[in-house]
Amino acid sequence: MLEQGIHLISTDEMTGIQALERLFPNKRIKPKQVEKIEFECERHGTLSLIANWDVARGKVVSPSIGPTRTEQDFSEHIQRTIKIDEKAEWIFIVDQLNTHKSESLVKLVAESCGITIDLGRKGKEGILQSMDSRADFLSDESHRIRFVYIPKHTSWLNQIECWF
Repeated sequence: MLEQGIHLISTDEMTGIQALERLFPNKRIKPKQVEKIEFECERHGTLSLIANWDVARGKVVSPSIGPTRTEQDFSEHIQRTIKIDEKAEWIFIVDQLNTHKSESLVKLVAESCGITIDLGRKGKEGILQSMDSRADFLSDESHRIRFVYIPKHTSWLNQIECWF
């Protein structure tokens, strides 16, 4: 994909990552005993990670860490990612999460790809009418930036079972 100027990116989120600090130092090791690690911790809240795995290069690209995982967070994450190579094609492999089919993501892709058609109104008409219509637009193969939606976990497992 690299030779063709296409970035193939697998993107996912991990929420509720806890920032912990041990309250006491570990107990010193003694001969013929294992080190005793302190278990009491102070919690410093949680964070969310949005990470991109560059499939061809085999490395993480442009990760985002923040307190939330909202539609806006995901859209801003994708915007920062495509700025790495603004003229290239981008294919993002994502799951079925609603933030991956959002109004702000449709607007970002339309603007970045120079698409000037009327997108409609969210929940009312046009491309923005529903999650399905937004997903259809975002997965359009004619767009320089597009999304591939993997099946939901249960149906994906059923498909794998059918292969064997």
